[in-house]
Amino acid sequence: MRVLFAGTPEVALPTLEALIASEHDVVGVLTRADARRGRGRTLHPSPVAAVAREAGLDVRTPSTLKGEAADEVRTWVRELKADVAVVVAYGRLVPADMLDVPEHGWLNLHFSLLPAWRGAAPVQRAIIAGEEVTGACVFRLEEGLDTGPVYGRITEAIGASDTSGDLLERLARAGAPLVLDVLRQVEEGAVQPEPQDGALATLAPMLSTADGRVRWEDPALTVDRRIRGVTPAPGAHTSYLGARFRLGPVTPVPEVTDLLPGQVRASKREVLVGTGGCAVRLGRVAPAGRSWMPADAWARGARPEVGTVLGAPAPETGDNERLS
Repeated sequence: MRVLFAGTPEVALPTLEALIASEHDVVGVLTRADARRGRGRTLHPSPVAAVAREAGLDVRTPSTLKGEAADEVRTWVRELKADVAVVVAYGRLVPADMLDVPEHGWLNLHFSLLPAWRGAAPVQRAIIAGEEVTGACVFRLEEGLDTGPVYGRITEAIGASDTSGDLLERLARAGAPLVLDVLRQVEEGAVQPEPQDGALATLAPMLSTADGRVRWEDPALTVDRRIRGVTPAPGAHTSYLGARFRLGPVTPVPEVTDLLPGQVRASKREVLVGTGGCAVRLGRVAPAGRSWMPADAWARGARPEVGTVLGAPAPETGDNERLS
């Protein structure tokens, strides 16, 4: 089949690469525009754009698919005469008048078991919620948010130490052959998509920086899941002496229950922090303005005082008292 591909980040690459290597003809690629990154703020193509251009594909990077500003790319999509469009984490909404342009519509690889976790952050929300199983599915885009009928699905266990980055990588790789299998069935007319039950839907809105703030009064397992769910992005954080203190995944320590929420106990080999239940052992940390390091290395340099509480406001100094 003639395939239009739409995607942007690295998680879209396994599917794009599988399509390029398949018997299908990738006739065009839609992706986000080049973005500025790094200290020099230089322009870099999206991962999808880089791979697609290397393969000699026709790549378009419109800022929108809506209104007069998108007329040129909308005309291009129609002229491609694609049989189907495949979408993986494109990052832009496809307007209603374009949904039926390919004969078989726009088929989206979504990283959840719909109707669970409709939205931009399904993997992150599933981990934060403490779910043990998730998956990926291919469904047909329609005007509603991730509401279209499902063509196929796979399941994936959520490991006790999985971050959202770990799980997304596995699902992205497992999802590529699922997409190819669905395309084969669609081409052969051998699949009947299954409507979703909207009554079972849960939502997975995009995460913000605020979602990464650790609430030490929560139980240890909740703290653990939140940190893993926001790793690597937007990232977990608390504060130390009033400054932002970034956190990598932690390990609950059931036998330690005598620390107050946020209270730190540091030794030469580990750093424990109290929660609303048992303590957790910190893994990697990044103090304000510093790179990532093991928590015990940070503690040997910072020497947090007995009774230090993460997440507490900065202590007032004598100067602050005189100014007040």
